[in-house]
Amino acid sequence: MPKKAKQAKKKTAAKKAKSVARKRPAARAARAHAERRQPETLRLRSMSASLTVADLERSIAFYRDAVRFTLGERWEANGRLQGVEMRAGICDLMLNQDDFVRGRDRAKGEGVRLWASTAQDIDEMAARIKAMGGQLDYEPRRTAWGSYAFALIDPDGYKITIIQEE
Repeated sequence: MPKKAKQAKKKTAAKKAKSVARKRPAARAARAHAERRQPETLRLRSMSASLTVADLERSIAFYRDAVRFTLGERWEANGRLQGVEMRAGICDLMLNQDDFVRGRDRAKGEGVRLWASTAQDIDEMAARIKAMGGQLDYEPRRTAWGSYAFALIDPDGYKITIIQEE
């Protein structure tokens, strides 16, 4: 068989193998779908948190400048900023201005802790947050369950634990 014919045959075989390989995950997914527990349980693709804050501009500055979220959508009503979307990778955090209908001294952040994970250097992150006046709930450390993490407290008392993926 001529050399070019052999090469063409190899390419065809490689294409066919790739095609079959691409179909296998779909077949596995179809089998897994058929075997799912009934009644079917919730399967999410993402989840976002929404926090009511006392001073929206202060919270935007904290999450943008100290924690390094980026500003996404803005929501206004009657020409006044009411809320924003803060983005970090594929995660969103919504910040909403408290309307103070329940009083200006309404406690925020009690009984709430958000958990986040990152591949970034959390020692550097925690140091930056502290240098910008932010408060840590605890310094970066090895947790009892073996993760390396630190926790911050935002201006309204919400706690966020950030775990470094290894």
